[in-house]
Amino acid sequence: MVLIRHIPFLKAVFYYTVTAFGGPQGHLGMMMKTFVEGRKDITKEELMEYTAFCQMLPGASSTQTITLIGYKRGGVPLAVLTLLIWILPASIIMAVFSFLVHYLSAFHVSLNLFSFIQPMAVGFVAFAAYKMYRVSVHNTITYCIMVVSAVATYLFFKTPWVFPILIILGGVVTNFSNKRYPDETAIRPRHIRWTNIWLFILLFIILGAFSETARKQNWPDRRVYNLSENIYRFGSLVFGGGDVLMPIMYEQYVVRNKTKYLTKEEYLTGWGLVRAIPGPVFSVASYTGGMIMRDKGKRMQVLGCAIGSIFIFLPSALLVLFFFPVWQNLKKYVVVYRSLEGINAVVVGIMWASFFYLLKDISVTALDTISFVNVGVIIATFILLSFTKIAPPLIVLGCLILGLIF
Repeated sequence: MVLIRHIPFLKAVFYYTVTAFGGPQGHLGMMMKTFVEGRKDITKEELMEYTAFCQMLPGASSTQTITLIGYKRGGVPLAVLTLLIWILPASIIMAVFSFLVHYLSAFHVSLNLFSFIQPMAVGFVAFAAYKMYRVSVHNTITYCIMVVSAVATYLFFKTPWVFPILIILGGVVTNFSNKRYPDETAIRPRHIRWTNIWLFILLFIILGAFSETARKQNWPDRRVYNLSENIYRFGSLVFGGGDVLMPIMYEQYVVRNKTKYLTKEEYLTGWGLVRAIPGPVFSVASYTGGMIMRDKGKRMQVLGCAIGSIFIFLPSALLVLFFFPVWQNLKKYVVVYRSLEGINAVVVGIMWASFFYLLKDISVTALDTISFVNVGVIIATFILLSFTKIAPPLIVLGCLILGLIF
């Protein structure tokens, strides 16, 4: 009965899920519009903090952020429901694609529908960066941190450790100030769920042991155990999101695997597909798991999809729900409290770098019809988000229609 009052929130999560194009950077802009300015489930400062915190953890950062929004509203039960609503649509779609990949030869034609989704996502990133800039950058030191972070992120965007390193350095820099002290009475102690971290570690050990034993003893279904360990390890250790996950999975399943469960073309098709659908980029693991198990029959292929979906997101959820209460309790200490100013400035820098990084892959200077429309979509998206109450799903719908026209 308690969850009934959260139905409007869960509906908002679903609408956000089915229209959240553009990867983690675009997702953040949609979160800002939907959960901060639209529903006011969290404040801008809280979204900044959640984003920075999740950047310090391995796994799917946008998935962890939306999970924390649910956690803030209704504790662990609502966080779990939020997570399921967020990951299921994309995971199901990618699982279906693993069955249909041989029939997608004409798919590049249908991708015209999504032609202007990327410039729209850039508009969302610009909106989020501007809003966060106004909240978090208000003196010389935070401005310098933002600029340095933006340049470093742009130059090393695909380097896994750039995000946590910048966040740590940003927190160190603002600790040289001795003017700010936390209000300990305003910080509510959080209960730490040790079960989450023990379960995370236990699964890591068990899956690794089964995978290695299955390999050495050549178990008949050893591929199931190997896949489970691989996907769980990726979800546990990958920093930097999909841009880092992609080459790691490519190395594991295309380059190193002598049995060639996946061809290069099939693998890249999966990554092209996941970029064209809404939801988390990590849902590509559902497609990958299905493709790896496809020669074992339909049931095993479904099992492969399920393994991919569960084990890529489970580590992210366990880690964020364990470490977030720890982080909240640490905020009462001066060194952590003072670090928040620098951490938030780093996040703003990362957002501006994301804007320019995504922009470089879009035609905006060719002086042809498409480039003019791309620029128009970016500007229109920013203006609509900043100065109107138009819901993000309607902006997405408009861009999809525009793709059909052009």
